[in-house]
Amino acid sequence: MSCPSYCPPKGPPSHKGTGVFANWAPNLFSYYTVHMRKFYKRYSHLKRPFLNSLWTACTFNLGPQSCCIGHHDFGNLAFGWCAVTALGNYDYTKGGHLILWDCKIILEFPPGCTILLPSAASFHSNIPISTNECCYSFTQYTAGGIFRWIEHGFQSEEAYFDSLSPEEVGRERAEARERWARGVRYFSTLEELRAM
Repeated sequence: MSCPSYCPPKGPPSHKGTGVFANWAPNLFSYYTVHMRKFYKRYSHLKRPFLNSLWTACTFNLGPQSCCIGHHDFGNLAFGWCAVTALGNYDYTKGGHLILWDCKIILEFPPGCTILLPSAASFHSNIPISTNECCYSFTQYTAGGIFRWIEHGFQSEEAYFDSLSPEEVGRERAEARERWARGVRYFSTLEELRAM
């Protein structure tokens, strides 16, 4: 099997995901930007995987026939987005489709395309490709623990809660129960995007 490498003609996939994120989820993008600015200011010795990428981590799935079974990426920020770029040489009309199970959607996912999805909250998988084809993927993401580390003053959750009074612990626990609602508010509606 011959599997030529493939790179989208409009630049590296690491740049594409960040631009899409900024355009389609500006509120969530700002949340990431504020946190990542604090993170890299505090840990200036750490380097981003890619200079123009907002995410702190990436995975290259080099196949040659990459396929994932249904899963949630529980380690990622619960309301966060990850960027997945499909690469390879395959007939996207017959295989490599992305399945978003909760939404009951199956999407054609051509090589070179990037999709952003809330991978911790959305159960997802993809369809295998033919035996004579190649499919790779490039995924960018940030662990939810990094955001909690920053929000807890750059310390573990245990150390953070140990430093609080009982009243403060109660407020923090109540806020944690509502974190999902706060996260949903970072999502943009089409009306909000049209007004920008």
